[in-house]
Amino acid sequence: MDRLSIGMHVDIKRSDGRVHSAMVTEIKRELNSVNVEWFEKGETKGKEIDFAALLRTNPTLAAIESPLKPLDDNIKKEPQQSRRITTFQPSQSQNVAPVQKSNGTSSTSIYNRTSIYNRRTVIMPKTTTSSENLNSESLSKSILPPPQQPVRMPPIKKLDITEVEPNLTIGPSSTKNDESPGVLPKSAVVQEIEKLQRNREERRAQQNEAKKQREQMKNLDPGNPNWLFLSMIRDYQALIDYRPLKMTDAVIENRICVCVRKRPLSKSETTKKEIEVITVPNKDHLIVHQPQVKVDLTKYLDNIKFRFDYTFDENTNNEMVYKFTAQPLVKTIFQQGFATCFAYGQTGSGKTHTMGGDFNGRVQDCSKGIYALTAIDVFKMLKRPEYRNENLYVGCSFFEIYGGKVFDLLGKRAKLRILEDGKKSVQVVGLQEVTVANADEVLNLIKQGSDQRTAGQTSANNNSSRSHAVFQIILRKKPNAQLYGKFSLIDLAGNERGADTISSDRQTRMEGAEINKSLLALKECIRAMGRSSSHVPFRCSKLTLVLRDSFVGQNAKTCMIAMVSPGMNSVENTLNTLRYADRVKELGCEDGSNSPLPDENLMLNPDEDDGLIVEDNDLSLLRSRNTDIMNDDVYKMQLAIDSMNKAEERAIDEQQVILDIAREIASLFERTNNVDYDMDGYARDSLQAYDRLETTVRQCKDAMKKFATEMKKMDGLREEQDMYNNKQRRN
Repeated sequence: MDRLSIGMHVDIKRSDGRVHSAMVTEIKRELNSVNVEWFEKGETKGKEIDFAALLRTNPTLAAIESPLKPLDDNIKKEPQQSRRITTFQPSQSQNVAPVQKSNGTSSTSIYNRTSIYNRRTVIMPKTTTSSENLNSESLSKSILPPPQQPVRMPPIKKLDITEVEPNLTIGPSSTKNDESPGVLPKSAVVQEIEKLQRNREERRAQQNEAKKQREQMKNLDPGNPNWLFLSMIRDYQALIDYRPLKMTDAVIENRICVCVRKRPLSKSETTKKEIEVITVPNKDHLIVHQPQVKVDLTKYLDNIKFRFDYTFDENTNNEMVYKFTAQPLVKTIFQQGFATCFAYGQTGSGKTHTMGGDFNGRVQDCSKGIYALTAIDVFKMLKRPEYRNENLYVGCSFFEIYGGKVFDLLGKRAKLRILEDGKKSVQVVGLQEVTVANADEVLNLIKQGSDQRTAGQTSANNNSSRSHAVFQIILRKKPNAQLYGKFSLIDLAGNERGADTISSDRQTRMEGAEINKSLLALKECIRAMGRSSSHVPFRCSKLTLVLRDSFVGQNAKTCMIAMVSPGMNSVENTLNTLRYADRVKELGCEDGSNSPLPDENLMLNPDEDDGLIVEDNDLSLLRSRNTDIMNDDVYKMQLAIDSMNKAEERAIDEQQVILDIAREIASLFERTNNVDYDMDGYARDSLQAYDRLETTVRQCKDAMKKFATEMKKMDGLREEQDMYNNKQRRN
């Protein structure tokens, strides 16, 4: 009875007129329709077709008893005996003789134009000669030769391949014994169908979710000034085939991995009727819909596309982000290597949420951040058989870099110094490293350090992190505490635009300038790492200086997570972040598929003196490669800030020496409390201390004058730039 079955090949007609073969994947009896699927351009596609439309492209199915429901309820079902008839399906180009019907009339059959010559043997119920019991439509489609006469077969003609239309494909033969080579056995076909059905259901669920969101936005607020842009964005999104990243997708390990994460709109943005201008269509693409206005005030969208290793939409949780970013780097430190994972983006884009953990109001759940998830996996790796006999233990440090200064977040914000030892290794002098035995102890350290981090108010966030927070998980080997591997997890400060600091005070402007310089230096260090350059400009900033091992080590890997805000008001900052990440992605391409940056010929050969690189040359290197960001004014201001910072450090160092000498003099004074103290030694040591004190006081005074002069010079330069900017705005 059921000659129409799952796995059967039929011919379907597309909306553009094409007819090609497809496979039946589902029969819907209650809807009188079938689902079919086919492969086209490397993808699986499908559609639902009603049975009547299927008969029009497959007329021989009219001779098959429909497994769905009768085509005409007026056909009288007769339980008489059945007879076997043979149908023929010649090509469209052949002439077919009319068939003599039982009622004395003749009719020419309709054939499938995509088949060459198919012969089918089917079972039909015995028909009557009464025309009132026959459906005219089904009769015209059926092939019913009288049993007493053989069907007149047209001569077989070899099909010329040039006669086939270019958009048509020849469907496989439906003869049971005609099996083409390469056809999967039935069990494998069933498995493939089930897999296709699961994928189709997932896509439909995602499309239904997107459709619900679009339906919610249909009733736009006429009072929203951006409703026209929102309507254009929704129209664009309606055409997208959404295939976002899934937890089951494979993880690709690269030496330099660049990802992007889009956060959802915040409550304040929703209250302000902010519209989303970012779309994540699939696992590695992101689209920014930049609103534009022409000279005649016509509004339009500039749809800018970016491609990265992974893109995470607003529905992605921290666990999924961790799986594709930091988790593949954990085994790097167990291979005696250095791993770095940092979150980059504008203020308020969700960097601290990703690295530190979820927020419930102002309370942060540190167990859901990349810091904690990494620590958990590190302790799992320690329990593996291949590492049990390595005598490894874990230590953690947590510090921040603010305004070019380093503070220990686990040591009551003690100020630290960064120096290079005789082996050219960078050491953070005084940094506290705490030995931990399990992940819970790591969580306590994360909470302790996060509470000590510097925050401030910016144009994007009232409580924004204004420092680079560096959390390090260090593997050491017993018994001599030899360094085995290091994982640096960094929550970078928000990238500041110049417009955000035009009217700011000196401290805020210095803060933003230092952040921008360190981010540019970080990009150039990754550039040198990706190209295995002989010179890495890590001395440009304190951030890259403390991460030197992660850039120059042979067994080093880096992952960048660019965080973006979805709102329209943040589109400029979002584009800046994505362009920065896109450039890092180009630098990290190891297969040579991306061309190098066009400013390669502008690279300077830095002066070297016994392996020490002059810092001013590194700053010039940053300027030559980033002229669009570091123009003349920014470069002059950065030089002034650097000079002031150096003067400040020297003044503080000289003052520290004075305090040390003062403590020495106090110790000498304690000698006089003894009756039989050495008076000669006391006088001699005191005079030497006073001589050193006199010299140090003079040096400290000169350093303090230099510091004051550099501050005045920077303030004067700032006033000149403010006057120029104000004049430009008035004009």
